[in-house]
Amino acid sequence: MNARLHDEDFYTWTHTQAGLLREGRLAELDTEHLIEELEAMGARERRELVNRLTVLLAHLLKWAHQPDRRGNSWRRTIQIQRSDVADVLDDNPGLRPELGAIFGKAYAKARLLAANETGLDEHAFPADPPFSVDQTMSMDYWPE
Repeated sequence: MNARLHDEDFYTWTHTQAGLLREGRLAELDTEHLIEELEAMGARERRELVNRLTVLLAHLLKWAHQPDRRGNSWRRTIQIQRSDVADVLDDNPGLRPELGAIFGKAYAKARLLAANETGLDEHAFPADPPFSVDQTMSMDYWPE
């Protein structure tokens, strides 16, 4: 019944599983779906980090490549995304060892996003990140 409940009423399933865990009734747990959901939770946090870094890097690219269009909106977006990336990493320190790979993936997406938002060709932006992770995260760094 637990397995079917997962597909039919996820909310109730989660509360049922939590109750079973609290009561120590481990044999009654829907372990297959619990494992899937736990793995999916971790993947969501990783995607959140990629998405936040993508937006941050795209705005840094726009800042660097369109100085005449710089404004408070871009500045606020950069500041907020820096803070949000830091929050994701603080909440999920296990992602820090993966930051290099995540940064590279986010930069590739950021190039496309910046090209789309600026109307510039993707190749107007460097193929490799022109900013380091530390620069990207520094509240004091603003590319020229």
